[in-house]
Amino acid sequence: MSLKVGIVGAAGYAGAELIRLVLGHPEFELVAITSNADAGQPLSAVYPSFAGVSDLVFTTHDASELKSCDAVFLAVPHTAAMAQVPALLAVGVSCFDLSADYRLSDPAVFEAWYAAEHTSPELLKTRAFGLPELFCQDLETAASDHADGKAVLVACAGCYPTATSLAAAPAVRAGWIAQSGPVIVDAISGVTGAGKSCNARTHFCSADENLEAYGVGKHRHTPEIEQILGLGGRIVFTPHLAPLKRGLLSTVTMPLAPQVIDTLTLEDVVKYYQQFYAGRTFVRVLDAGQQPKTASVVGTNAAQIGLALNKRAGVLVATGAIDNLCKGAAGQAVQCANIVFGFDERRGLPTVACPV
Repeated sequence: MSLKVGIVGAAGYAGAELIRLVLGHPEFELVAITSNADAGQPLSAVYPSFAGVSDLVFTTHDASELKSCDAVFLAVPHTAAMAQVPALLAVGVSCFDLSADYRLSDPAVFEAWYAAEHTSPELLKTRAFGLPELFCQDLETAASDHADGKAVLVACAGCYPTATSLAAAPAVRAGWIAQSGPVIVDAISGVTGAGKSCNARTHFCSADENLEAYGVGKHRHTPEIEQILGLGGRIVFTPHLAPLKRGLLSTVTMPLAPQVIDTLTLEDVVKYYQQFYAGRTFVRVLDAGQQPKTASVVGTNAAQIGLALNKRAGVLVATGAIDNLCKGAAGQAVQCANIVFGFDERRGLPTVACPV
């Protein structure tokens, strides 16, 4: 029997990607899509690509249908998920949150970076962190809890933290990175990463034929990256906006520990990374000398990782490419749901990008 699924914030870009994936998922039945701004509008009127595929109509975020779902995906701005998650969990609905509301383990850190009170900090102790390749135990525990009849909360990792952490985590966990000094993250994302609401920076006339940094030294994904990698206070994160619809590339420059600079080879690094991600279908570690491209992953839940050693400077450079809307948002949420509900994590998820 299919699992009933609802999507809160379904009219946004990540929400629309969730609709695409859930409609094509053999185990899910999409029964509710919400958007306060588009309530009463047919899905096909807002996104004509769904014409002839679904006759769903947008309802408001407080739609009663959500409480009868098996799972609800929340693709809403920060603080909005907090307003709904506790009540959904209370009636037995498992929640997969794409926002930042439950990602940071310390509510004080959330409040400092998001300038908002965390209204359900008790859930931070039991939520699973949704980055399957690095936090598999969290999701296995959530799957066990669900099997025992409990509703679970999964806080899905953000797009920049996903690409950055997949690229950097194996090196950090291997002990190759120096104990001090900054870790530099230069990342570039497409315009959909800024959300559906347009502003001066994302307007076509500003974004087209333009590349710029933003949120320099203060971007809210910084503490999430530090939390994932265990590098508190060391991440220098600079995001950039590129004239792309979707796609994200993150280049991480990590200072090497003195004891490995002379002995570590690029072949060692590539081999270790490939072993680290062995069996993880969605992460592809490229051979030495190859670098990832966003065009190779757009439309899929895949991540590509490229590696380079700069011994003269004593650094390891790891680059990760993902689709910010799929592996960076909707696809990752579906991957987490697959694990929680006991399906193959690849179920219903695209793995091959259009080659041309």
